[in-house]
Amino acid sequence: MKIISKFFLTFFLSVSLGAFAQQSSEKPKLIVGIIVDQMRQEYLYRFSDRYSEGGFKRLMKEGFMMKNGHYNYIPTYTGPGHASVYTGTTPATHGIIANNWYSKTLKRSVYCAEDTTVYNIGGTPRAGQISPRNLLSTTITDELRLSNNKRSKVVGIAIKDRGASMPAGHLGDAYWFDSESGEFMTSSYYGDKLPGWVQKFNEQKQVQKYLQMTWEPLFPANTYVNSIDDDNNFEQPFIGKDAPVFPYDLSKLNENNGGAGMISSTPFGNSLTFDFAYAAIEGEKLGKGEETDFLAVSFSSPDYIGHRFGPSSMELEDNYLRLDREMEKFLNFLDQEYGEGNYLIFLSADHGVAEIATHMESENIFAGNVNVGFIRSQLMGYSNYVYGEGDWIENVSNDQVFLNHKLIQEKEIDLDDMQEDLANFLLRFRGIKEVYTAHTMRSTEFGSGRAKLLQMGYNHKSSGDLLLILEPGWLTGGPRGTSHGTGYTYDTHVPILFYGWNVPAGSSTRYATITDIAPTLSMLLNIRLPNGATGQPIHEIFE
Repeated sequence: MKIISKFFLTFFLSVSLGAFAQQSSEKPKLIVGIIVDQMRQEYLYRFSDRYSEGGFKRLMKEGFMMKNGHYNYIPTYTGPGHASVYTGTTPATHGIIANNWYSKTLKRSVYCAEDTTVYNIGGTPRAGQISPRNLLSTTITDELRLSNNKRSKVVGIAIKDRGASMPAGHLGDAYWFDSESGEFMTSSYYGDKLPGWVQKFNEQKQVQKYLQMTWEPLFPANTYVNSIDDDNNFEQPFIGKDAPVFPYDLSKLNENNGGAGMISSTPFGNSLTFDFAYAAIEGEKLGKGEETDFLAVSFSSPDYIGHRFGPSSMELEDNYLRLDREMEKFLNFLDQEYGEGNYLIFLSADHGVAEIATHMESENIFAGNVNVGFIRSQLMGYSNYVYGEGDWIENVSNDQVFLNHKLIQEKEIDLDDMQEDLANFLLRFRGIKEVYTAHTMRSTEFGSGRAKLLQMGYNHKSSGDLLLILEPGWLTGGPRGTSHGTGYTYDTHVPILFYGWNVPAGSSTRYATITDIAPTLSMLLNIRLPNGATGQPIHEIFE
């Protein structure tokens, strides 16, 4: 009996330990969060005839894609976008209401990743006062670290500091590109010195190698049939070139176009970001420990290129063809490093982009540019005429108007009535479609439409008194180049794509939002939701 009992005990222990080992390995070695700055959903299809089989096409064929994925708030900017993807909620909750916004208490503009209590580590002082302190919710990366007593590693990298610091959350490490020194850097929020692998990467001066290159199209120019003519009056040329046309000799152009920072406006900015991502994986030994690690990568260059040249340009098309080939190399690297199915990727964007307004006008499509300076002067004049002389308008920015509450109180004017009056006045201007007041945002719950999107982006402490919505296709810029920030589909419709570990192949046209990404990750990993999360897990992935 003792022999039999010993046999069963040994068998039981071996089975139990085996099951335990299998269970502990049933998690991805590495999660890679990829945000492509200013990527519309349509880019996955529009340029697909020349995508490689192993890049974007591989993610679409073998991953799960929500084809009708959107941003669910206004304004659609970079800072709020990264914050919303990683917190699973909107600016109304996480507090990042724009890239920069007017502070009612400080009476000045503040930057979304600004932190005056920290200083630069590497790079230059001007670029060093950065941290996630303004982010009021935890991120999925925070929750991953908290789930195992911070044994998981989290690294956020991007050319833009906000594209690195927001995804890294409060508990990860973040590195961004300093355009002045041409190096990747961090701040004292994250530590007191750069890791050796970052120092080694900077010593290689990779950016200088790229700045000696010439940006030419990958294919003959006449084959870029998905783009408008290269030489046109809608795109913004680099200083030193008479027209926005290929080729771009960076060795001759960079001195007058931001020096090392010029790389941000070329596809080589994506290449540099990939180079640093490889260095981070190797330097931090990501995915090599017992716990799941997280690499958050944001590709900032598509946004710089998109602003300057627009979504219909040859430059933008060439950027995505190049990015696709870089993505193929990266996926092959992950296969070799971790094995297929042992890593998890999600791909999304921080916002979309509008067509260049003057281009649309040339095609007889209703569009245009609103002169913000003129509207502000008219609003000030009207306020002085109706309410008496005074500095009634403190700030106009991000399609919001901030009123002087102290003066309004001193003059014993009803704030709600004044907001409504000025809202009606602003509707007189061509290009302004709707105006909502702060009182309406606070007193009415909107269930649909643009008003709901505004409300999801409205923060009671930080947002303005009047919130403007422009007509579709209208911008607040100049005659060349374009921007984003609205609640229209060209700004909201972005990729939501999961690939790899425990993700089935497939797609859905069901409406989904980018705030669903973090809850989906939480459910896949069986960890806590970010503490402000309002999104829902994408149930199709779990079926």
